[in-house]
This record gives sequence, C-alpha cells and structure tokens, in this order.
Amino acid sequence: MNGLILIVEDERDLVATLEYALEKEGFRTRSAYTGRQALEIAAGEPGPDLVLLDLMLPDMSGTQVCQQLRTGERTRGLPVIMMTAKSEEVDRVVGFEVGADDYVVKPFSLRELMLRIRAVLRRKAPVESSVVPSTYGRLRVDMEGHRVWVDEQEVVLTALEFRLLTTLIARRGRVQTRDALLGDVWGVQPGLTTRTVDTHVRRLRKKLGEVADYVQTLRGVGYRFTTDLREREEDL
Repeated sequence: MNGLILIVEDERDLVATLEYALEKEGFRTRSAYTGRQALEIAAGEPGPDLVLLDLMLPDMSGTQVCQQLRTGERTRGLPVIMMTAKSEEVDRVVGFEVGADDYVVKPFSLRELMLRIRAVLRRKAPVESSVVPSTYGRLRVDMEGHRVWVDEQEVVLTALEFRLLTTLIARRGRVQTRDALLGDVWGVQPGLTTRTVDTHVRRLRKKLGEVADYVQTLRGVGYRFTTDLREREEDL
C-alpha cells in the first residue's frame, strides 16, 4: 500500500470516483463529506498521509479546514492538496497562504491528480539529516520530529515549508533557481509558474520572523540560505 488518503468532498459521485482511482493505484482511502468530519478523522488513528480537500464544503470552507489542520499538534505537517472549481489566481494564492501544499482545479484528469499526489508524498520525505545541521545560526532543526525553532521559540511549518527550508539549508551559500526548487522541493517539472515558489518563500520568511533574512532573494536568479547577512548588500 502507498498510504492513506483522506478525501474531503461533499459530491458523493466524485468521492466514489476518487476512491476507486486511488485504490486502483494502491492507496487506502477514507472519506469525509463535511469539514468537521474531516478534522475528526485527520486527528484520529490511523492518521492520513495526505488530504484531498475541496474548497467548498457545506459546513465550513476548505481554507478553514486547512487552517485548523495547520494548528493541530498531530496534523500540522499533514500534506494538503486543495480541489476546487474556482480557477482565479486569488483562490490559488489563498489556498497557499493557509498552508496548502498543492492545488488542482476541477475538472482535473485523474492521471494529473495521481502525479500530484505522488509528488507531494515524495517531498514529504525528509532531507538526509547528515547534510542539515541540527543548529544553524539562530535556527534549530529537528529532522525526525519535523520541528524548527528560532532561538527558543518554535516555528510551526507545513510539510512543504519544512522541506523548502531544509533544502535551502542543505545547500547553504549556493543560489537555488526557482526551477531547481520546483523540481527538488515540489517534485514537478520546470515550466510551471514560478510564482508558486515565491509565494511559499514569502510565507516561510514571514514565519521565520527575526531571521527571515537568512533566506535571501537574488533578483532574477533565485534564493539562497545564509546566516552571514553581510552578503546581503553585496548581492541584492
């Protein structure tokens, strides 16, 4: 089995289609038709490995569900792919802002969805701990526990934000292009919009707070991690 997928969708025909397609690919599934039911299942045992989350639910919005998942002790690192009929960019940005790892617009092909699920699950795997120090500057990283602290204050990151940060730390001092990050962190081919990378870097920097400048932007090139902030004036 490839893992347990929680489907959160109120259209029962679509739920049945997704259950069949996922189980055919070797996944186990559980389904919820409301946001509250989804939160209960996500926090229970066995917990899902990934959530397919519809944006429009009868009792609460998908963004509210995602926000609550991100604040739960057991669910904060749970990968989330949002599904919605809305295609406007503002809806995609809102999804990412509340912590979604990816976004698919209905109608979508099942093949595309399976590729996205596998890509998100691949990047959930931690970067090799041997290449990421446990402390770096004012940051402390617990690879096995999926936790990060700035000084003594814990910073709650999503699974994707954690992988983005640890990938940059592992390659500290070296510039990473947006296309490289799309491939290595998101697990997708270059050519998709690189604004996805920019959006997630902004969210990561906001969460890092006082050490946000550890993640530096090199205009027209990409991003770099360094605690030597003297480099900032030279390159930006």
